[in-house]
Amino acid sequence: MNNQPSREFLFDKKKYKILIIGLLVIVFGFILMSGGGSDNPNVFNPDVFNFRRIRLAPTVVLSGFGICIYAILKRK
Repeated sequence: MNNQPSREFLFDKKKYKILIIGLLVIVFGFILMSGGGSDNPNVFNPDVFNFRRIRLAPTVVLSGFGICIYAILKRK
């Protein structure tokens, strides 16, 4: 007489692990983008335009999004 549907997760354990790894890669990319500010707003700091913030961090963030998309679209 128990007509309640059974609850199951949307993804399996492996897909959740891949998704969490993708989210951690995204967070790491945003950490790479941070920093390099100046205490005085009248002084220009050229560290804003270094390789880490312009090339590496956006690439890491985009690869994290790719990992998350892979985890969502992966079949069981």
